[in-house]
Amino acid sequence: MSVKSAERVLRVFELLSLYPEGLTIKEISEALSIPQSSTSGLIETLLKNRYLTADAFRKYNLGPKLVQLGNVAMDYLDISSQGTPYLKQLMEEVQETVFMAMLEGSELVYLVKLSSNRSIRTTAEPGKSKPLYCTGLGKAFLTFLPPNKKEEMISQLKLEPITQKTITNKESLLQQLELFAQLGYSIDDEENEEGLYCLAAPVYGVNHTIQAAISVAGPKERMLIQREIILKKLLETSNKISNSLGCGSI
Repeated sequence: MSVKSAERVLRVFELLSLYPEGLTIKEISEALSIPQSSTSGLIETLLKNRYLTADAFRKYNLGPKLVQLGNVAMDYLDISSQGTPYLKQLMEEVQETVFMAMLEGSELVYLVKLSSNRSIRTTAEPGKSKPLYCTGLGKAFLTFLPPNKKEEMISQLKLEPITQKTITNKESLLQQLELFAQLGYSIDDEENEEGLYCLAAPVYGVNHTIQAAISVAGPKERMLIQREIILKKLLETSNKISNSLGCGSI
């Protein structure tokens, strides 16, 4: 079911993208066949939230907030397209579900999910978000972010129980992150979904800071049987993707 106001917003963006010099409210109203009173309210809301700008002649154009969102979307697309071939190879080698995710604000957002023929059900899907503290991917970010960013993220965390094994004590989480920093990877041991075991590793960009994280997840018993093989392949893959993003040897 479409929402009229949302459709109008999208039509305004599409229209203004064709007119770099900008348009007045009257011109927008006439071009889109929307009542001028409705157009005025819509434009003022978008202007207030920096999705549009206005010049001295009250001509409106696309605003800085859209540039910011567009840059984030481009980052997502670039990293996803660069990483997917390597992730596909990883999935075929280990025959478990493979993920890639990025950080958006204080949450983890899934970019890629590749399932094998024997994958189990999981609530993680591309576009969906999950907390950082109870997922292998999220803990990869908490482990390998630059110290100042890491401290800021951890200070904002609310550790709520999701399964019986979820860590809800910050001191315990910090100890775990110290261990992961030494190991070079992170672990989710049924902390987000019962029965699911996950190994995750960081992906670095050209500035040698973490840009994404990748993981292999599956039933705990099966994952533990081939844990060392999965871990080796996972770390090889994270290194290959990092190199493809311009990081070089890490």
